[in-house]
Amino acid sequence: MENKSESTNRGLKVILGIAVVLLLGTAFYTYKLQNDSAATEKQLKEEKALVLKDLSSMAEQYDVAIGENEVANQKLVEARERIKGLIDSLKVSDNNVKSLWRYKKKYLALQEEMDVLLAENDSLKVENALLATTLDSTQLQLEERTMYNDSLLAQNTELAGIVEGAAILSTVGLKGFGVIERSSGKLIPTERARRADKLRVCYTVTKNALVQSGDKEFFVQVLDPNDNVLGLNEQIQFEDQVLNYSLISKFNYENGNLDICEFVESSGADDFEKGRYLVNVFDQNRLVSSTEFSLK
Repeated sequence: MENKSESTNRGLKVILGIAVVLLLGTAFYTYKLQNDSAATEKQLKEEKALVLKDLSSMAEQYDVAIGENEVANQKLVEARERIKGLIDSLKVSDNNVKSLWRYKKKYLALQEEMDVLLAENDSLKVENALLATTLDSTQLQLEERTMYNDSLLAQNTELAGIVEGAAILSTVGLKGFGVIERSSGKLIPTERARRADKLRVCYTVTKNALVQSGDKEFFVQVLDPNDNVLGLNEQIQFEDQVLNYSLISKFNYENGNLDICEFVESSGADDFEKGRYLVNVFDQNRLVSSTEFSLK
């Protein structure tokens, strides 16, 4: 009888031991699942915060671009509103991998759209600025022509000296601006210093029947916001005057108007600085024309 009781007690102890082991295993597994879930939740919240930050940065860039125009660009306004809508939606979205990945894909698509829209906006701004410069240049030419004709009427006795002094080349429409150079060779004007690959300088040599045709050259000088000479930055001596120039613009003059464009690169591998740039064109040591532009 005692043997049967002892056997029963041993059986109960074994069963109790197995139950304790199972209970401890279940508790450990539950604890691990809770820890893993908390870590995943924390990571998803951090990634969600990063996407919200990137979207907010994009919205701010649109605000700046829209604020730079007197008349709001409707495409920019619509794109900004889409971003704001996506931000509001993301804030209340569930914290799971599938949802976050969907918002990341939308962010990447909006990023590509923003690059295109801002490039188009920069191009339009530069074109408008160039148009305004051309109009100002035309008005200046008319005023100079009127003054020149009045001077001829008043100074007939000095005609020979005037003719001799007029046998020089002149330029109109001098302009400088930054450009983005695509791999295809396409050039996109830009006012953004960090996006500009090169600076482009364009002008028109005007027809002058008193100047003989043939190979000619102008010295182009481009100064950055710190008054540093960009490009070659080489010197040439004219009697008691030294000229630092960015490039030599060579062309063949054939007694007609001639459009010329040149490129100037930044110093070394550095990007262009933000600020005002000055462009001067010289015929030998004679300043032919001058203009300025800004990069933001």
